Amino acid sequence: MILSEVMLSIVSMLLLIICVLIGMAFLTLLERKILGYIQIRKGPNKVGYMGLPQPLADAMKLFTSESVNPVLSNYLLYYISPIMSLFLSLVLWAIYPFMTLLFSFNLGLLFFLCCTSMGVYTVMIAGWSSNSNYALLGGLRAVAQTISYEVSLALILLSFVFLTESYCLMDFIGLQVNIWFGFITLPLMLAWFASCLAETNRTPFDFAEGESELVSGFNVEYSGGGFALIFMAEYTSIMFMSMLFCLVFMGGDVMSFSFFMKLVFVAFIFIWVRGTLPRFRYDKLMYLAWKGYLPVALNFLLFFLGFKVMMI
Repeated sequence: MILSEVMLSIVSMLLLIICVLIGMAFLTLLERKILGYIQIRKGPNKVGYMGLPQPLADAMKLFTSESVNPVLSNYLLYYISPIMSLFLSLVLWAIYPFMTLLFSFNLGLLFFLCCTSMGVYTVMIAGWSSNSNYALLGGLRAVAQTISYEVSLALILLSFVFLTESYCLMDFIGLQVNIWFGFITLPLMLAWFASCLAETNRTPFDFAEGESELVSGFNVEYSGGGFALIFMAEYTSIMFMSMLFCLVFMGGDVMSFSFFMKLVFVAFIFIWVRGTLPRFRYDKLMYLAWKGYLPVALNFLLFFLGFKVMMI
C-alpha cells in the first residue's frame, strides 16, 4: 500500500513538472506575441502554424549550440548554478494544492519562503563564478533587490497566516468560497503583485538584467544550455507566482477551469507591465521596498493580529 502511494506521488509530480515546463515554453511564445502587438508588429509567425512550434525550435537551438565558459571562471559552480536555479523553481510546485493530498503538506507557505530565499544563492553564485565584473554587479543588484522584497512578501503572507490560522494552501480554497481575499485586502494584493515583479526580476524592476549598463547582468557569460536554464527558471517562477497570486487573492478553486483562466490573466499582466512601463531608478526601487511596501505590510499585519484578538 505504501509503495503504491509513493509510486503515485512520483508519477503525479513528474506529470506536474512536464505540464509546468510545457506551460513555461508557451508562456515565452505568449510574451513574444503580446510584446509584438504592443509594439505594432507581428510576433514569431514563421515556424509552423502561427509560430506555435517556435519555443521548441528555440530550445533545440539553445541546447544543441556550443556552450562556452570563461577560462577564469569557477567551473563547477558556474555550471551548477543554472541547474539549481531551475531545480528550485520546479520544486516550488510541490506546494500546489493537489486534492489527492499527495504533496499538500500543512506548511506550504513556509516551504515557499524557504525555496524563494534559496533562489538568491543561485543568482549570487552565477554572477560571482563567471569572474566578470558585469556579471558580479548584476548578481549583487539581484540579491539586494530580492532580499528587500522578500521581507514584504513574508509579512504579507504572515498577515494571511493570522487571518486563516494556517500555513496550508488548501485552507485558502475553502475560505474564499463566498468572497475573494483580494476584495478585502486590495492594497496588499497590489503590493504583493509589485513584489512578485521584483522577485522575478521583471520590468520595471529588471536591474539585474539592465542591458544598457550591465550587458544582461548576472547571466552575461552564459551561452547555450546554461542561458536556456536560467530563463526557464525565470519563466517557471513567473508561472508559479501567478498561480500563488490566484490562490491567495482570487479564489483558489484549483479544480475549476476558471482558475487556470485567472492564472493566464495574471501572467498576461506580467507581460503587459513589461511592454508598458520603463525601468525604475535603483534608489527608487529600494525606497519603494523599505519606505512603501514594508509599512503597508506591517500595518495590515497588526490589523489582522488585532482583528483575531478581538474575535477571541
